[in-house]
Amino acid sequence: MSRVCELTGKGVQSGNNVSHANNKTRRRFLPNLCNVTLISDALGQRYRLRVSAHALRSVEHRGGLDAFLMKARDTELSQRARLLKRQIAKKVETEGQTAVSA
Repeated sequence: MSRVCELTGKGVQSGNNVSHANNKTRRRFLPNLCNVTLISDALGQRYRLRVSAHALRSVEHRGGLDAFLMKARDTELSQRARLLKRQIAKKVETEGQTAVSA
């Protein structure tokens, strides 16, 4: 399982540990990933995702999973999140057409 956020694409970064004697050794900065269950309002289902704590705050700020996915670029989303985004867009589009025709 890779250490990458499924919603923002945030991954592992590398850098240096710098000692008091200024010795530099390589290290890894791991993202703060959390296993969470997010609810899609349009689809009415729950989805388990592995997202960073920063992404979780962004989802809440944008007004939920659906709003976050509709604003996000496809390049930074995981394959599973892209599929979810397409399903949400399709559902919203069909609901919009039924509201117009009614």
